[in-house]
Amino acid sequence: MHDADLAHERDYVAGLYARLDELRAEKRTQLAQVRRAGAVGTMQNVSERDAFAALYEDRLAQLDAVDDRLVFGRLDLDSGEARYIGRIGLTTEDLQRLMVDWRAPEAGHFYQATAFDRQGVRRRRHLILQGREVKAIEDDVLDAGLLADSDSLQGEGALLAALNSKRTGRMSDIVGTIQSEQDRIIRSSISGALVVQGGPGTGKTAVALHRAAYLLYTHRDRLKSAGVLLVGPTSSFMKYIERVLPSLGETGVVMASLGRLLPGITAVAEPDPAVAAIKGRLDMAKVVANAVANRQRIPAANRILEVDGRKLVLTPRQVRRAKERARATGKPHNEARVSFVKILLRELTEQMTELVEAGNIGNNADRSYLAEDVRSARDVRIALNLCWMPMTPEKLVGELLSKPAILEACTPNLSPEERALLLRPAGSPWTESDVPLLDEAAELLGELDAAAGRGLAQQEQDRARDLANAKQTLVNMETAGVDALFTAEELVDQNQERESRLTAAERASTDRTWAFGHIVVDEAQELSPMQWRLLVRRCPLKSFTIVGDIAQTSSVAGANSWHSALAPMFGERWQLEELTVNYRTPSQIAEAAARMANAAGLVVSAPKAVRKGRWSPIIDRVEDKDQIVKKLVEVLPEELDAIEGGLLAVIADGELLPEANAALRAVYGHRVGTGAGSYAQDIVAISPREAKGLEFDGVVVLEPTAMLNHEHGRVGDLYVAMTRPTQRLRLIAASGVPTGIEE
Repeated sequence: MHDADLAHERDYVAGLYARLDELRAEKRTQLAQVRRAGAVGTMQNVSERDAFAALYEDRLAQLDAVDDRLVFGRLDLDSGEARYIGRIGLTTEDLQRLMVDWRAPEAGHFYQATAFDRQGVRRRRHLILQGREVKAIEDDVLDAGLLADSDSLQGEGALLAALNSKRTGRMSDIVGTIQSEQDRIIRSSISGALVVQGGPGTGKTAVALHRAAYLLYTHRDRLKSAGVLLVGPTSSFMKYIERVLPSLGETGVVMASLGRLLPGITAVAEPDPAVAAIKGRLDMAKVVANAVANRQRIPAANRILEVDGRKLVLTPRQVRRAKERARATGKPHNEARVSFVKILLRELTEQMTELVEAGNIGNNADRSYLAEDVRSARDVRIALNLCWMPMTPEKLVGELLSKPAILEACTPNLSPEERALLLRPAGSPWTESDVPLLDEAAELLGELDAAAGRGLAQQEQDRARDLANAKQTLVNMETAGVDALFTAEELVDQNQERESRLTAAERASTDRTWAFGHIVVDEAQELSPMQWRLLVRRCPLKSFTIVGDIAQTSSVAGANSWHSALAPMFGERWQLEELTVNYRTPSQIAEAAARMANAAGLVVSAPKAVRKGRWSPIIDRVEDKDQIVKKLVEVLPEELDAIEGGLLAVIADGELLPEANAALRAVYGHRVGTGAGSYAQDIVAISPREAKGLEFDGVVVLEPTAMLNHEHGRVGDLYVAMTRPTQRLRLIAASGVPTGIEE
């Protein structure tokens, strides 16, 4: 019976892949036909052609991304129907259903049905694939009437098989092994903010990614145009998860680490935790506002301006009145500046006109040219810029943090010690803590007035260049005997329209003001209040999925509780769900980490581990710190043998990290990497902050007491490091072992 069932499933799965290949070939043919048509016909024809091309390209990308383990389950229903569940929906040419998308409502029974609540399901079958090949099948029998069948299939279990598989340096989806409590959260309402709290190994990240895919499927009309933003803590983490959403059939999500939330800015980690704490406070929004106001100045005395040999007077009263009227428009700084400048130019032009007419009594010649003389006069331009300087966010924040006088003027509530911490050399690289300040500045400044700088001239030059190129193209077509069906101006406009037909994700990733339909935040406990302010600005509807673990907070600017983190931005518009099962960490390791945290005064949730591992934590004591790296090199072969080709992480902090990295590279060469590792790099040396959100088959922690007593003042660093392994944990200590790790 088992062999017959396995053969049947292999045949059916082969048919699904055959249909997948047919659809790919069909879309490639359609795409080739559209591209061959070329940019001919009316503008509407060309627009429709591009729309179809984009549609076929998106569908091809989706079909290519779901090739691996296309189908993973089958439901045998009371009705007699056998319903296959997979990554996407598939039908025959005559629309007979072959497979149901895992996100569809009728697929929910695969994750939700139990023996106590069968939901019409008699048997749930897990299809365990490797690539395109069915390797094994396992049945969960929910109908007691089927238990009499002595040939009921048995096996290791799809979930445990996935848990025991080797790490590859890339996160895998859990679409075939989603558990009931995870599924309930994934399918929760899109409204408001949903907080998913869970200890290490509970699948928080996987739930967040699958929820993003589910919402995009269920709320396609709303989210296709607005888009979804997924935010993670580091670039290494984003690389680790980058393949999950495409494998679930979604390719249009904008993914960004905290340092890349502002288009055009790639920020580095903030080196000083104390500085990160100051910059992360909400009162820094007022500091940035003060910096903007500081660029709207009233002169202390009258200023004499020379225009074409005549002297005009700019008074403080004139500037104050123009400033008040410009601010009353409610526009951002750079846009309100247009009103400010117009008001003063008009008043100065009136002065100029009076002076000219006083010297030419009876001469009624046209004086309209005087306005341009005043506007272009060097003294006038300098005076108006000194009163109301146009600014970019980078210039504003850069000068705020590098010029003591400006910083002191804008931070009356900061102590001298705090100002000293914030000051840095001009031209310093932007940090993750600067990104919310830059975003705040961009919001308050608005777009630069093109007429105030080179913007308008540059636009005109670009337009002239494009027109010249278009005219030459038409000349070439005429020379070749081809009749042009459009003008040079239409050709340029069409090219600009083509740029605007980017996908929502492509446009959103380059537009700071984009309003997303939903935002997913992973490792959310690390965010500062200013980072939350930035994210809420990106989603005015406040539709969020927020996942994290307060116990793992390592950033000084991070959260002590979800209420303190979210109340300033969300009020009471958020709800908390908790994941209670640890799928990653063996029970011996999970319990040791929890005991250590509790002994250090950290209250941690203690999710129940689903399995017991082969090893308890291994502890090596050495005499002094100089022996730690030597001991690491000595024991590493044993660790690599134990995990049998899996991925091993050495987690260290401070000066131990570069020392360990150098020693490992000297022995293992290119096998040693950073971040999440890869197939070629099966050993990584990283800090506990870099390890956040990642998982490894084996972990070696160097000098655990140093992590416990780190300058961050958080237990979270050591707790994070100890809960990364799926199989084996080793600690090498010179300064003793923190209380609780040993029973």
